[in-house]
Amino acid sequence: MHPSEIGLRRPAPKPVPRSNPSREGSASDIFCAVNAAARGQIRALAERWLATTRMSGVNLMALNPTRADRRIGSFSINTRTGLWADFATGDKGGDIVSFYAYLQGVSQIEAARELAKILGVRA
Repeated sequence: MHPSEIGLRRPAPKPVPRSNPSREGSASDIFCAVNAAARGQIRALAERWLATTRMSGVNLMALNPTRADRRIGSFSINTRTGLWADFATGDKGGDIVSFYAYLQGVSQIEAARELAKILGVRA
């Protein structure tokens, strides 16, 4: 800053819009819609996809169907948030879409589209 500029007010920066109209109908919309529709149904959905389960607080513990898991305890999903992890392998995710993608071995956009059908979400 130059000494002559001291005390001068600079114009405030223009606010960045939170919603981008050119992105309407974007892939992020389907993720938001599916995750919102799944809220409150995470436990029922996970129990449908997993064979052996046990609740521990808000976490649903299960055998990981993607590997030769023999004991419940290292694979879990939080039934409120959708956060999930396999502590034995380090695999983890932050929502029901990533959980379904992991279990089915598909991309997250494919998982979002399949879940949208399951949950009756128009995307």
